[in-house]
Amino acid sequence: MIHVIEMKKTKTREILSKRKQNLLFEEGYRLAYDTKNSRRPWNKIFEMWRNAAKSGHVRAQFYLGTCYDHGRGVKKDLQEAFKWYMRAAKSGKMEAQFNVGFFYQEGGIVERDIKKTVYWYTRAAKQGDNEAQLSLGYMNFYGDGLKKNESKAVALYKKSASTNNSKALYNLGLCYEFGDGVKQSNRWAKYYYLKSQQLGHTKANKKLKSL
Repeated sequence: MIHVIEMKKTKTREILSKRKQNLLFEEGYRLAYDTKNSRRPWNKIFEMWRNAAKSGHVRAQFYLGTCYDHGRGVKKDLQEAFKWYMRAAKSGKMEAQFNVGFFYQEGGIVERDIKKTVYWYTRAAKQGDNEAQLSLGYMNFYGDGLKKNESKAVALYKKSASTNNSKALYNLGLCYEFGDGVKQSNRWAKYYYLKSQQLGHTKANKKLKSL
């Protein structure tokens, strides 16, 4: 009797070279952002980023996450968005680390986990992400998942404000107006409210009029 051995076919994913990954990502980025054309070919962009991302291109992984997050070139899928953000975050992508922290803070797609929120926000904040610095400032100020520490909140707001984050500047104005974590000072409150107003923060204008 002749024994027939069945060979199972396995799908093998082609790993693109670094050069090919970069070319795909850059072309997708150009089509998405470096163009005056208001109609972006998102289907094409999505495929480029997906191919690069699957081969390990970190920036492509992050931007692929944004495609799933906002439904660009693909049906909106927050589970997939989180998956790709997490891959990029683990490889050190700052913006992805903030997004992962935000997912854990909001809950829903993943179970709400403040410890993981703090962990990912902290990693992003150390790289200079001003939204992560701002969010950690909030958490310290209100004692949300962290021991309440107004002075630390002010320090984080200042880091975020140094990159002209209007919300951080406004929060600093509040801290100086009411003496939260700093010595009360109307002069410094006005200073930060004015900078925030100049960047378009609507509530800052009202504060300037009331001081």
